[in-house]
Amino acid sequence: MPTSLRSVLPTLFALLLGYALIQVGNTLQGTLLSVRGSLEQFTPTEIGTVAAAFWVGIVLGSLWAGRVIHQVGHTRTFAALAAVASSAALLHLLVISPAVWVAARAVTGFCFAGLFIVVESWLNASVTAQTRGQTLSLYSMTGLVAGIGGQMLLPAGDPQGFRLFCFVAILITLSLVPTALSRATAPAHAVSDTRISLMQLYRQSPFGVVAAVLCGITTSSFFALGPIWAQERGLDTTEIALFMTCGTLGGFVTTWPLGWLSDRMDRRHVIMGTAAMAASILLVLIHSVPLTVPAWLLFIYVAIFGGSVIPTYSIVTAHVNDMVKPGEFVAAAGGLLILLGAGAAVGPVIAGVAMTEFGRLGLVYVFVTAQLLMAIWSAYRSIQRAAPPTGEKESFVPEPTVPVGTRLEAH
Repeated sequence: MPTSLRSVLPTLFALLLGYALIQVGNTLQGTLLSVRGSLEQFTPTEIGTVAAAFWVGIVLGSLWAGRVIHQVGHTRTFAALAAVASSAALLHLLVISPAVWVAARAVTGFCFAGLFIVVESWLNASVTAQTRGQTLSLYSMTGLVAGIGGQMLLPAGDPQGFRLFCFVAILITLSLVPTALSRATAPAHAVSDTRISLMQLYRQSPFGVVAAVLCGITTSSFFALGPIWAQERGLDTTEIALFMTCGTLGGFVTTWPLGWLSDRMDRRHVIMGTAAMAASILLVLIHSVPLTVPAWLLFIYVAIFGGSVIPTYSIVTAHVNDMVKPGEFVAAAGGLLILLGAGAAVGPVIAGVAMTEFGRLGLVYVFVTAQLLMAIWSAYRSIQRAAPPTGEKESFVPEPTVPVGTRLEAH
């Protein structure tokens, strides 16, 4: 590890540890609510709406939480939002109602947006330009590993009981400890006030704008309704946890190789290939794999699917950075995250309606449609505009799908 990065790790360790605890709780809660909602006889449409509410909260928090940080500071904002998010996790247990769960998930999303903004802006302001890419890569990898850990906690309790909800609340509450006890001083002006124009972003990168929405639709639908698909396929609680973990692990394994490849060729061609792979593996799964196959074969299929779709957003972001000026990176990242959130908000609703109408095949066809659109759009835009020369491309950095403190300008 380079000396420059190693020298800042003691200061940043508390932030990364707090972030990891949040992400473990976040991924456990998402899968738990899907499984528990199904057990409570919620329809797939209702479960999808609950998941969509989280992303509505994420988008709203991305736009507003930065103002709270400016007013009261990073540490106090983190403490307040973690307390509210911890309480909201228990509210799902106290009131079993789709309407209450939708409201609680929206509140949770808003809080998590603020928590992620605190961590990411603090990280950005605490490192140098030479170590920023390495630090954000470490941040992204921390989130993916923590997500795998959160999925694996599902078998630690009965989804019909209260234990797992308590785990979520405890994890979110414990994230306060390393941040509160850290000797690191929060930067005074770490949150960006960059204004975002989605129309300008579209003019700069039509491909990136559409692709970000499709990324949101696919990934949020998978994490929201993938557990229900696995449950209806006959997997038990432990197998559902392994199923979701394999999807996340597939993305973890392929992120760097696909990023490396995208640095050396047209990134849109890489995305076209991964989208075609995702659609193909799903079509094979539903048309050629019998219902009686062992669970481990499903784990392989979902790992290939996750490895195809999870890294896509990072490659989209790298492509957009190739298209915009260096001083516009923050605004572009903020705009892409808003578009990702918009897609993630509508994706589970569309997929939930499809599952309500057509069963588990409905979810698969939503995935296939989104990935085929991604591949077709990639091919079309490759014809319309040439890729920048390799020497002029920005280096690939894995992008965590978390918000930044920016303001939206929709004109």
